[in-house]
Amino acid sequence: DAARIVITGDLAHWGEPAAYEALRDALQGLPIPVRLMIGNHDNRANFRAVFADHPTDENGFVNHAETIGGTRFLYLDSTGERTHAGHFCAARRNWLATELAGCDRARLFLHHNPMLLGLPAEDRIALVPVDRPGFAALLAEYGAKIDYLHFGHVHAPIHGCYQGVQFASVPSTGNQSIPDLAEPRYLKSAALSPAYCVVLIEGGSTIIHQVPFDWDGPVTLSGTGWDDWAKPHEAAE
Repeated sequence: DAARIVITGDLAHWGEPAAYEALRDALQGLPIPVRLMIGNHDNRANFRAVFADHPTDENGFVNHAETIGGTRFLYLDSTGERTHAGHFCAARRNWLATELAGCDRARLFLHHNPMLLGLPAEDRIALVPVDRPGFAALLAEYGAKIDYLHFGHVHAPIHGCYQGVQFASVPSTGNQSIPDLAEPRYLKSAALSPAYCVVLIEGGSTIIHQVPFDWDGPVTLSGTGWDDWAKPHEAAE
């Protein structure tokens, strides 16, 4: 019953054609439309060769958009060549500006965090400093019509507000990162539970549920109807 499955990049680890072919085969037959973005582990040329019908903008970037329930969903290409840091050049900003100017309500998805997160090692591979101000300016200019900004990259759930726009990152479906507000160079990760997020959207409201999916132990149910649940002091009486 979901409207879309949105994968915010790192579709492969090394960006090799065989990985995209495996992904293409895995996605075939899904009952829900899938929207793909590329990340720092991806290779744009190899992705486009395998997903030949995937939409791109006029400059060949994997920027694409669609309208769902009156909201313009904007899927952004923040990938650079041979770098883990994010890039969003003038051509990509122009595409985004045109889309934002032409819609009444928008929701943005991309791979890289476009802002610094207070995690020095992670921030080294955020959107590069030369592209960050231009992206921030678009958020500031069109923030009144942007409901939410979603991104991946950091392998952890992080929430906040940037340039007046609410944002959230998602955990990884693989290894998870561990926040370190002091480490300047090395990323920390561990084999914590992978998860995906279910985003409930109604008008301008956004509810995000994080769903772990590797637990194979027991699940318990507790409680009765709240109206007749005896509180401790009532039970003592």
